[in-house]
Amino acid sequence: MFSNLAVSRRVFAKGACRAALAWPLAASAFTASRSVKQFKVASFSLDVTVPQGHPCMGGGVESARQTLDPLFASGIVLLGSGKPVVLISVDWCEIRNDAYDRWREVIAQAARTDPVRVLVSSTHVHDAPVFDLEAQRILDERGAPGKICDLKFHEEIVQRAAMSVKFAMRRAQAVTHFGVGQAKVEGVASNRRYLLPDGTVAFDRTSATRNVLAHAGEEGIVDPWLKTLSFWNGSKPMVALSCYATHPMSYYGQGGVSSDFIGLARWRRQQDDRQVAQIYFSGCSGNVTAGKYNNGDPANRAALAGRLYDGLTRAWQNTRREALRDVEFRSVSLRLEPRSGPGFTPAESEEVIRSTASSFKQNLAALNLSWLKRSDARRMIDVPMLDLGEAQFLLLPAESYVEYQLHAQALRPGSLVIVAGYGECAPGYIPTDVAWQEGDSNLRDWCWVAPGAEKSMKLALQQLLKPR
Repeated sequence: MFSNLAVSRRVFAKGACRAALAWPLAASAFTASRSVKQFKVASFSLDVTVPQGHPCMGGGVESARQTLDPLFASGIVLLGSGKPVVLISVDWCEIRNDAYDRWREVIAQAARTDPVRVLVSSTHVHDAPVFDLEAQRILDERGAPGKICDLKFHEEIVQRAAMSVKFAMRRAQAVTHFGVGQAKVEGVASNRRYLLPDGTVAFDRTSATRNVLAHAGEEGIVDPWLKTLSFWNGSKPMVALSCYATHPMSYYGQGGVSSDFIGLARWRRQQDDRQVAQIYFSGCSGNVTAGKYNNGDPANRAALAGRLYDGLTRAWQNTRREALRDVEFRSVSLRLEPRSGPGFTPAESEEVIRSTASSFKQNLAALNLSWLKRSDARRMIDVPMLDLGEAQFLLLPAESYVEYQLHAQALRPGSLVIVAGYGECAPGYIPTDVAWQEGDSNLRDWCWVAPGAEKSMKLALQQLLKPR
């Protein structure tokens, strides 16, 4: 357990640190904060449930027909480390391209900070929306029937989130300590990849499956540890940020809007102590699902929620406090080359949108065009990190594979390294080189990055997490 590890005490140097990175990373804008005597934290939460009829999962599943449980955007504003830093977890499937920019720009203005210091992560539940404003405009301009998202609803939510941030900052409370804890979760996460009895590699372990071979196969590469970072005023806890790496679905696609088993577990944990804001982030889990332990029976939603709740509870019980002496914010800019093979060229995507293809295929084509437009403009992806010395909170883009989370942790073996996924979601799956080599069948569509992204991802992690 982390609480039993010998962790060295480190206080990072003050002042600004700048480092030039070789392409494909742009010159990094590293910013370090000055030590101050007092930090403050403000928590906020708002309902972001989509209305009936709104598309879910980018139009890939049944649109919203009923709300089984509400969706929330919850987060904190941390003050006292230079400009404020905002961490937000949103119970949506994905926020992409200009929609992601819009969240960061509007929230940054509300918090009086820079957009790079606004860390927005989606939990990636599937009975929830995907927002890509440019992709929807592309469909509208070409008269395609496909629907990805409602532009007006998105703007309303972003503005409400900004108001929530402003209100929260007025009642920010002093922070003197942070807490770190972790617990192993059993019977939830399993890798999409598993071996068949004859040794053949298979990648068909979905979130829910009745494939007995997928159930019998080994768990595969996962991160079994749920990690919790908390902020305290003396002995009084105020907020707990927890993160665990798995696709967060038990069953989906029937029109029942839900935050699924992660939302149920979070709600149960919140009832334990209503004075401590419970915020949940999905870790890097592009290739991790509950499929080994889940056959899609609706009853399994409660079972999976119970196992995750147990992990949340034990991570809290294992928490130890440390004085909050210094906080440092850093970010590197990352470029991921867009996919350009058959089916992913601009001309092919335009043809699909104008054809009689299914509306979801048209939506995928529009998402590709939106990402290509961003890539052509040389727009980079920010990879930000909040460094507390003995704990780090790091946000990676899109459906990063779990190997990147494990690599980040290995770079700081003496720290509690929390790696959230599903930041800028435009790239889709971000696989490892081995996944490409083995023919990962999940990369046929929801992946918009070219092979070779692993080098760029690991370089970004090394720059962020190198000893200082």
